[in-house]
Amino acid sequence: MSADHLVPDALRPVNAKRRRFAALRTITALMLREMSTRYGASPGGYVWAVLEPLGAIFVLTLVFSMVVVAPPLGNSFPLFYATGFLPFGSYQTLSATSSSIIGFSRPLLLYPTVTWVDALFARLILNTVTQVMVGFLILSGIMLLGETRSTLQFGPILAGVGEVVLIATGVGLVNCVISGLYPVWKQVWSIVTRPLFLASGVFFTFETLPPVAQDILWWNPLMHITGIFRSGFYPSYDPQYISHTYVVGVGLGLTTLGLLLLGRFHRDILNA
Repeated sequence: MSADHLVPDALRPVNAKRRRFAALRTITALMLREMSTRYGASPGGYVWAVLEPLGAIFVLTLVFSMVVVAPPLGNSFPLFYATGFLPFGSYQTLSATSSSIIGFSRPLLLYPTVTWVDALFARLILNTVTQVMVGFLILSGIMLLGETRSTLQFGPILAGVGEVVLIATGVGLVNCVISGLYPVWKQVWSIVTRPLFLASGVFFTFETLPPVAQDILWWNPLMHITGIFRSGFYPSYDPQYISHTYVVGVGLGLTTLGLLLLGRFHRDILNA
């Protein structure tokens, strides 16, 4: 008789195959939970994810088309403002969801099989896919229904998407720690970043600014991302001010800092 038959079932080690893909199953379950609670709980669900940015783009188009004859780039007001608002809106959504990974999944994080890393990946993957799909639908609709005369370059478009995800994740993780330890930070951050919409190139280009404003706004990574993203829709637009090294460096630095801080303080935040 083999030694394995002498060991009671309760004392045998857990089969590794049973734990295989445990993290993947947890992330999938968390994604399904957020889909049902965030989008399934309200009338319209995912429709509102499209209507909200579409409404903002419509308002910008309506207002500025009555003030100026042509947009700063191209001949389509909707396309110009969409290529500015969608990256900014994606940053806002992704940074907000990253900053609330512990608060949103707090009841589940009390279980040992669910970690804050699982919650981060679940929210980041779901909301990134959602933002990409929303942007695809809106931009495709604008280009199909209007005469935009745009030629797509997928390199800058994909670079802009990747960099906005990186920056948003880093900002969200750092804010998750600070607001978890000091709840008043949410209000402070909301007030401090209100001018960000005006300072990220949503309805203007960097080149049209006076030199003093350029020197200040160059340090805003979102200004670079807007220029990168727009250059994928306007082949003649060559923004010389953009620096991929700067944007990626800031994003990686913030993300690394946020991960280290969350690894150190996530239990303190959970127990707060």
